[in-house]
Amino acid sequence: MSNQPVDQSRRTWVTMACAAGGVGGVATAIPFVSTFQPSERAKAAGAAVEADISALKPGEMMTVEWRGKPVWILKRTPEQVAALKSIDPQLADPNSERKLEMTPEYARNTHRSIKEDVMVAVGICTHLGCSPSSKFQAGPQASLPDDWPGGFLCPCHGSTFDLAGRVFKNKPAPDNLEIPPHMYLSDTKLLIGEDKKA
Repeated sequence: MSNQPVDQSRRTWVTMACAAGGVGGVATAIPFVSTFQPSERAKAAGAAVEADISALKPGEMMTVEWRGKPVWILKRTPEQVAALKSIDPQLADPNSERKLEMTPEYARNTHRSIKEDVMVAVGICTHLGCSPSSKFQAGPQASLPDDWPGGFLCPCHGSTFDLAGRVFKNKPAPDNLEIPPHMYLSDTKLLIGEDKKA
């Protein structure tokens, strides 16, 4: 043990330097650790989206964005719902059996939806990623067959889909439109991107 007196001023400076270093280390670590958190943009890209469909009338469609994709919400008329079953023979995959990951289990039915009158589908053609146009009016029209039942036409290469997003036979699109995970929060509110309660 040394008999030299303790230099209090030196001890004070060492203590202050250590404290300042600790504060600096924490100040540096916080931004570094925060870089591991997803950005707001990344959160938004994968976050579920709420859609209020209270103003949607039969025969009308609205579009919301989810994960950078257009999601169509179509309120079908009773006549449109009734016509879906009658066109099964014209469709390539009427029961959505080809790619099960494209259609959640609760939408593997004729109307491909939770509720018969409300279709929720990603509005991107399964051929080359174009966005089809709505052609809800039944009957002969340009670029469509004379017995057109109403649905969607992809103008790029002529793929056609019915009002449940099912692709017609002999078209470039190989699969039905994707049905995103979704669920009802109430009769008039949909949550796109989650389906825990569906």
